[in-house]
Amino acid sequence: MCNNKECADYFKSRHEYKRCFEEFRKKWKSYGKPGGFITLIKTSKEERQAIGGIIGKVFFEETLRFSFSEFEQGLQKTRFAPVDIKELLEEYFGETLISTKEQKKEDDDRRREFFDGICQYFEKNHGKGSDAFTWINKMISSKKYGYRILIREFEKQENDARLLAKNIGNALIKLNKMSEDEEDYPLAVFAAYITDNPHYFDRGTTAGLLFIHAICAVKEKELPESAHQWRKLLMQALIVPDNISSIVHGYGLQLLTKEGRHPAYEAFCKRDEAYVITMENMKGITGVETTGERVYVVENEMVFGYLIQNLKEVNCTILCTSGQPRSVAQILFSYILEGGFKIYYNGDIDPDGVCIADRLWKKFGENFYIWRMEPKDYEKSISKEKIGAIGRVKLENISNPLLRETAKCIRKRGLSAYQENMLKELLFDIGSKT
Repeated sequence: MCNNKECADYFKSRHEYKRCFEEFRKKWKSYGKPGGFITLIKTSKEERQAIGGIIGKVFFEETLRFSFSEFEQGLQKTRFAPVDIKELLEEYFGETLISTKEQKKEDDDRRREFFDGICQYFEKNHGKGSDAFTWINKMISSKKYGYRILIREFEKQENDARLLAKNIGNALIKLNKMSEDEEDYPLAVFAAYITDNPHYFDRGTTAGLLFIHAICAVKEKELPESAHQWRKLLMQALIVPDNISSIVHGYGLQLLTKEGRHPAYEAFCKRDEAYVITMENMKGITGVETTGERVYVVENEMVFGYLIQNLKEVNCTILCTSGQPRSVAQILFSYILEGGFKIYYNGDIDPDGVCIADRLWKKFGENFYIWRMEPKDYEKSISKEKIGAIGRVKLENISNPLLRETAKCIRKRGLSAYQENMLKELLFDIGSKT
């Protein structure tokens, strides 16, 4: 007859065993048996006497070291024998003890059942040849394509994770049908169609991120590393992202459609007025026409306004990206270069501005020129604003030869330079070259 409860009650009533039993619980979870050694430091006289009494030793030092198995064997010689050590610990702590190995097996089994259930759902509802089934199988076999995201959600709440996976799978099925019908959807409309929540697949949400992983799995694409790549991936899947926030200001650039010049932008150009182009406006655009062979690009709205105000009598094309060029700007750059025109890009001569210019130069290459961002331009437009340590690091890996020299100057001087300080030079360049 086991006396585990009576034995547990005894030890719980004796405070000198408390630290000892805490260590027993840790060892049991690690080994799943009375294994390993227990070390207790700065023990009291009562602790040393109590533990020594069980294992049959006398301890004089404040630091005790003994094996778990010694204590377990000592228990079998007490009035509580026979004692089941696992049941004793469970009675003592009031919880079921599971070893790390057992817990891992249990967790693995739960995960396997979870993924098996999702696979069966997709197979039953959409078939093994469906994109949904392809995605979940690729995820399981490679531990990629959103595996960690789904596991993280599974650990939080299994039912929510199951619904999330089903929603992603159903979205993939809808994408496939859209492809067959050559029909596109705004992202918010698509999300509402799948889940009744128009923001469900928004960039930055868990569902939005998992959705992108799933698209990459079925289309065998690399995961997008920027907002521009994210937009491009969605548009390739016939999902139209937010097309209003991606804008560029323009002056003198004609947009072309299959029927010819876009009438709205043609009117702006005839009136010598600036305008805004959004991704929404780019629907149906097949190319561009420029005024002259050069397109001048600036990143600052104030600079853009100054230039067009002083160039009313000059035939020229100017674009303003308002900082980091967004998707619409980069699409326009491609059209401009495909048309055989040249781009002259000018930005702030600070760490961020130099990095933006360098990335664009690397992406668009030939006929994309860095404009007024040489060391001599830096010296002319320098400000009193200091750059920090992070800014210096950004300037270490510049690829463009001209910008690399400018970056050296910035790091040496430790100051930023801005477009606003070279307005006359920019104005002169455009006026003299057109």
